[in-house]
Amino acid sequence: MTTLENRPHTALLVIDVQKGVVGGAHDRDTVVANIATLVDRARAEGAPVVWVQHNSDQLVSGTEGWAYVQELVRTDAEALVQKTYPDSFEATDLEDVLAAGRIGRLVVAGAQTDECVRATLHGALTRGYDVTLVEDAHTTEDLTSFGAPPPDKVITHTNLYWRYHTAPGRTAGTVTTADAEFGPAAKPEE
Repeated sequence: MTTLENRPHTALLVIDVQKGVVGGAHDRDTVVANIATLVDRARAEGAPVVWVQHNSDQLVSGTEGWAYVQELVRTDAEALVQKTYPDSFEATDLEDVLAAGRIGRLVVAGAQTDECVRATLHGALTRGYDVTLVEDAHTTEDLTSFGAPPPDKVITHTNLYWRYHTAPGRTAGTVTTADAEFGPAAKPEE
């Protein structure tokens, strides 16, 4: 269980599913549909949905590319965290949002797998959260021209290492969209 005291709740963290981020992403439509399913399920189960939105020279606030994809709609009651670094916790109010909701477990989906998703997974775990990655609800673009593996391999590798990742007093792991739940994490076996 989380090392954060009095944090029994789970939230869905949706990272950077912005038009300019996922426009050319691997399996974009399937991943976005899976994220929409997760959002609906979290809402139905009474779990908070926390949206993260990246800002940069390429993703300027208020522009078309900066906006979330039209298939995903945030309600006014749901937190929106603006960020400028890959780790969604770095120089943001994400920790304050999660503390206010007594959230100790995150279910993570979004983009890009090899940058903001990966940085946030590690950032959350090192800060004491239990972190579950939804293995069919994150994606990345093709960066093979820069020497990266093809996007499907990046996604598969991230799922593989996060499935078996561990840290003292915290849990990591993966689930599919179909198996995602928003209750507290089960205690690890002794």
